[in-house]
Amino acid sequence: MGALEQNLYEDAKKMLLDFEKWLRAINESAADSLKEALEETLLVHRLGVPLLLRKTLSSTNPIESMFSTVRDCEVNIKRYRGSAMSQRWLASVILYCEKGFRRIKGYDQIAGVVETIGRVQGDAASVAA
Repeated sequence: MGALEQNLYEDAKKMLLDFEKWLRAINESAADSLKEALEETLLVHRLGVPLLLRKTLSSTNPIESMFSTVRDCEVNIKRYRGSAMSQRWLASVILYCEKGFRRIKGYDQIAGVVETIGRVQGDAASVAA
């Protein structure tokens, strides 16, 4: 089981730090990069993002799927006149393709994560004041 699949922040952090020590023996630059991004990597744990949603958010598949769908629809566009028109066409294509998008796994838990983010931002604002 990987660090991002752990339920507790502390467990995930310990696994990543152990991995960083192992990686340092092989490639110091990669270990430095991991150490530098450690807290950002564990942000989903600090925010309490549920495992199913965390798996979806740690993958590029949803955005790649959208790009593929847009590319398929965009082939029908024949005339672009300037960047403003390109942006309008792209927005129209995305809205059209949106009908075919499936829900991401764990979508029903997004509201709780948004609430947690608001609470964390509120706490940070009160600490800064």
